[in-house]
Amino acid sequence: MTVLPFYQNRPSFSSLRDLQPTTTALRHTLKQRTVKAARSIGLVEKKFATWNEPLRLDSGASLSPVTLAYETYGHLNEARDNAILLLHALSGDAHAAGKHETEDRKAGWWDAMIGPGRYFDTDRFFFICSNVLGGCQGSTGPSSLNPKTGKPYGANFPVLTISDMVRAQARLINNLGIETLHAVVGGSMGGFQALEWATAYPDRVNNVVLLATTARSSPQTIGWNSIGRRAIMSDPRWRRGDYYDHESPVDGLAVARMIGHITYVSETSLEDKFGRRFQEGQGPRFELEPEFAVESYLDYQGDSFNQRFDANSYLYITKAMDYWDLAAKYGSLEKAFARSHARFLLLSFSSDWLYSPAESQAIADALRHLNRSVEHIVMPSTAGHDAFLIHNELQGPIIADFLA
Repeated sequence: MTVLPFYQNRPSFSSLRDLQPTTTALRHTLKQRTVKAARSIGLVEKKFATWNEPLRLDSGASLSPVTLAYETYGHLNEARDNAILLLHALSGDAHAAGKHETEDRKAGWWDAMIGPGRYFDTDRFFFICSNVLGGCQGSTGPSSLNPKTGKPYGANFPVLTISDMVRAQARLINNLGIETLHAVVGGSMGGFQALEWATAYPDRVNNVVLLATTARSSPQTIGWNSIGRRAIMSDPRWRRGDYYDHESPVDGLAVARMIGHITYVSETSLEDKFGRRFQEGQGPRFELEPEFAVESYLDYQGDSFNQRFDANSYLYITKAMDYWDLAAKYGSLEKAFARSHARFLLLSFSSDWLYSPAESQAIADALRHLNRSVEHIVMPSTAGHDAFLIHNELQGPIIADFLA
């Protein structure tokens, strides 16, 4: 394990087993990349792939038809060996970079990392990002129409696992005519999927990048997810999942998001950003309504989440995350990783208490026990779990050099 001083001594991966300080050549490359960093991927298009062949799920149920929404960035080369699959976290989707319309207020969730000359360099690699099965941004999920009833599935949608999500992604990769992925890259729940790819499809993955993730959901994580689900299911507007012709359970989903968001940040980041400040600089009003700046921030997180996410998808995706346990699937982490011969890069963040550096270290230890090529770097950060979506200038050069 390597611990980096903040924004210093970025490593070069000329040899994964011999971590070296950044070389002059790499510094020059990074300088060039910084100059080119203003080049956005530009306008992008959401695409859809649909299969009528039933998808068998771990629960024994099956889904048909199955649609995955996805986006691609860059170009697949003639050898079809430059493809990198980007795997999103719980609240993410297929829209990782660029804009759909020029007037869009925000670009994709990892836009700062993806583009010509950026750390995920579209001049060199072909990137694919799909909305997970069970999602609500174009992929088949609880809000999709059930072909048997002509109405949204709602709570009749089958319970999913991470394996089911990856099984659907494998169909997409097949559909794109790609046999082997240069890399899979995922943070948080995206890391679950990357680990599943590396072990369930070992001959199809050459490199694995894991950010702020874990090989299993801990009891504490399951507990947080359970509270969020209870908040949604206790909202009378949930109607046992059958709310699509009615008002959505906005209060329940907002509370679930507020609970979840607290686990993504650190105490230090909240202290630095809000402290005990009252809204608009006022003192206490001696009432029960929200008064503190941090309360307003969490209210905003809950309200904005309702604008883009489906409550039932939140239930199904968090349940899939709770089932995640790679060691249990194969008997141990060593047995799981014995299936893979990929190179691994693990990045964790010092203030991440949701998926702590110890979780990544357990993965690295199992890989090293098998003499696999692996490097685990702990990055000092006060941002908490969300650091992998924020510290692009810190993690970007490391990831870019590893992929190169």
